[in-house]
Amino acid sequence: MYNVEKQLLKAVQWQSCCLLLTLFALLPSALSAQRLLTLDSCRAMALRNNKQMQVAAVRKGMAEDLRRSARTKYLPHVSAVGTYEHTSREVSILSDQQKGRLGNIGTTVATGLTEQMGGLAQAMQALPIGQVLGQQMGQMVQTMAGTLNHVGQEVADAFRTDTRNIWAGSILLSQPLFMGGAIVAANKMADLSETMADNSAEARRQATIYDVDKAYWQVVSLHHKKALAESYRDVVKKLDGDVQKMIAEGVATRSDGLSVSVKVNEAEMALTKVTDGLVLSKMLLCQLCGLPVNEAIEVKDEELSAETLSAPLRRESLSDFSRPELRLLQNTVDMSHQTTNLLKAGNLPQLLLTGGYAVSNPNLLNGFEKKFGGFWHVGLLLRVPIWNWGDVKYKVRASKGATAIATLELEEARELIELQVSQSSFRVDEAHKQLAMARSNIERAEENLRTANLGFREGVITATTVMEAQTAWLQAQSQQIDAEIGVKLSQVELKKALGVLE
Repeated sequence: MYNVEKQLLKAVQWQSCCLLLTLFALLPSALSAQRLLTLDSCRAMALRNNKQMQVAAVRKGMAEDLRRSARTKYLPHVSAVGTYEHTSREVSILSDQQKGRLGNIGTTVATGLTEQMGGLAQAMQALPIGQVLGQQMGQMVQTMAGTLNHVGQEVADAFRTDTRNIWAGSILLSQPLFMGGAIVAANKMADLSETMADNSAEARRQATIYDVDKAYWQVVSLHHKKALAESYRDVVKKLDGDVQKMIAEGVATRSDGLSVSVKVNEAEMALTKVTDGLVLSKMLLCQLCGLPVNEAIEVKDEELSAETLSAPLRRESLSDFSRPELRLLQNTVDMSHQTTNLLKAGNLPQLLLTGGYAVSNPNLLNGFEKKFGGFWHVGLLLRVPIWNWGDVKYKVRASKGATAIATLELEEARELIELQVSQSSFRVDEAHKQLAMARSNIERAEENLRTANLGFREGVITATTVMEAQTAWLQAQSQQIDAEIGVKLSQVELKKALGVLE
């Protein structure tokens, strides 16, 4: 009974160990799960993570803000201005001599009356009441003199400005009525800047997609070449095994075995190079997509079907400026035209409507008052250039020269793009022809390899001939892969040349 329990315990322990070994065997495969990428997902990630695309988006936002800013030039602008000024001396309307005369005006009048009434005073002295009247008249003159002196001093004080501390403020409204076309030109330039930002972003988007497509199809190509290298290595190894058996039986020489062994080493080296190239290509694709460069990825398009290898694209007209680069150059030409119009406005009259409310302390609205007082005002401001030594003329002439240069560059770029489209169309046709020839060579290489293997088994063909057939088969397979990838890359290049890469 004890032995049975012991055997059962061992069986349970053995099953547990097997289960743990199974889990540990499955764990690396679970940890090394690879991300499956499609061409569309690679494009989306690249566009989302590309730094230059982010820069283009920021520039587009800047262009939109500048356009909104240019629109405000059509609208009235309101500004407030305030100022305080302290001076060492005040402004005086009356001179010091005039102030002295006003302060002594009574004394002056009294002196004049006394001189004129001197004879009358002497005649009155002979009368009994003359002395009394003389004293009363003297008192009246003195009283009048004091009163007039006081009034004169008040008048002098009333003319004092006390402008040593001046406070002033104004709310000003200005509405452009005619600025020589400068505001219209500036708004058109702002619109063109926004359009240029859009075209620049589109050019960057197509360039990013083009780079991603090249990296993606490079990964597909190397994936197929890796599988081909593995298949070729297995075939050469099988041949090496057969040759070793033949050497043991004495129907093959050691030299044949060494030749086959060299081919095995070459196949191993080729497989290593393709594997390393595939790893580097995947790292480049990850970098373009914004993924960690060491992340394990797989691509979906491992099998190139007939739908993937579509027919050559039809050449389209460039009259609508489908290329963003051409649209950018056209925007440059239009921008130079508007720059010329903006410079021409410097020789034209400018008319503004102004209005507002101004206050000051002291103010002159009711004499000189030490308090704030203000008033509304409205008016027109006209500026007419008369002479500027030809400054505007020279600037306009230089701007027209820039327009001519931009036009010539646009025409040259159109010619170069026409040539590029023609070359891309030719490459698409050539790639399809090479693919057809590669497929034809595949059939011949496979038949040649089958015949060589059959002859080798029958003993009528040497191992060297079999290796030559295998090498020819490998080249044919590699050429087919290159031709298939070449078809896709030529199509992508043609779409980019046409500006229709989506």
